[in-house]
Amino acid sequence: MRRITRAVNVGGVIIGGNAPISVQSMTNVLAADFEGTVRQLKALEAAGCSIARIAVPDTDSARVFTYAKEQGVTVPLVADIHFDYKIALEAVRCGASKIRINPGNIGEAWKVREVADACKAEGLPIRIGVNGGSLEKSLLEKYGSPTAEAIAESALTQAEALENVGFSDIVISIKSSDVNKMIAACEAVAAASDYPIHLGVTEAGDAYSGLVKNAAGMGALLTRGIGDTLRVSLTADPVEEIRAGREILKAVGRWEHGGVNIISCPTCGRTKVGIIDLVAELKAAVENIDTKGKSINVAVMGCVVNGPGEAREADFGIAGGDGFGVLFRRGVPEGRVEENMIVPTLLENIKEFIEKD
Repeated sequence: MRRITRAVNVGGVIIGGNAPISVQSMTNVLAADFEGTVRQLKALEAAGCSIARIAVPDTDSARVFTYAKEQGVTVPLVADIHFDYKIALEAVRCGASKIRINPGNIGEAWKVREVADACKAEGLPIRIGVNGGSLEKSLLEKYGSPTAEAIAESALTQAEALENVGFSDIVISIKSSDVNKMIAACEAVAAASDYPIHLGVTEAGDAYSGLVKNAAGMGALLTRGIGDTLRVSLTADPVEEIRAGREILKAVGRWEHGGVNIISCPTCGRTKVGIIDLVAELKAAVENIDTKGKSINVAVMGCVVNGPGEAREADFGIAGGDGFGVLFRRGVPEGRVEENMIVPTLLENIKEFIEKD
């Protein structure tokens, strides 16, 4: 059962409530490079990014939000702000859809109030971002290190600072490079509040190790109903973060946008067709296919001994023979397909499934 949270509107994308879990990413070029930023934003849009974040180090760079909208970027944009409240105010003026701050490093209470008032006037939410490197000295002294309890307390304290100035349109992000610490901190915030939670394991590593760490941390929380939006932080092309986030949500049954889910076996000594290449070819062919919101399970199995039985819940698939595949639906064989026609046949079946009432 999913945790019940307040709903927050980010440029038309709802975070929390009963809205689908959104997948975010972040540009990694300088915000001052307006053209480069827009190119990356459009690539993220094409990959299915729901919300994109831009690090804004100065007030001049905040104009990237205006420029992006002028260039046809439609994905909601988040301004990532540290230390200077004036940059946040400029980002609001320039059209950001959400502001990411840590009120604790913005400064005096009146500065936090100015940011909150500006966001409230424009209907923008604020994301509070807390990690082990941004903790207040008082909490480090209290807990001795950036523990999960310290991170959670910091996030809730920062949220209280916004509530105290009349602002409640809040998303909380509690991140750590330590998977167990991230899980525990998110659980603590989830138990103590109804704020929507942005999931992520920060500084997770490259496309492979980063995906593993994020899948472990996010998966543990998502299966317990915790998490309303996520970013898979990778030392890689930001587009890879979108693909990774989508795969994590599919794995835990939280992906609500349809698509083709490929079920494939690990292969063994019985396999006599090129399953690895077939799966790679099929995955590339269906990656951006429009399934009209339908979820389609397609199996690519290595042998007829166990294939159809193990993939009985698939809508259809093939089980490999010696240079051919046996086409099956819901575990029932329907005929043979030569190896060179396996992927075209599966694609034809996918298209028929999409068009079927």
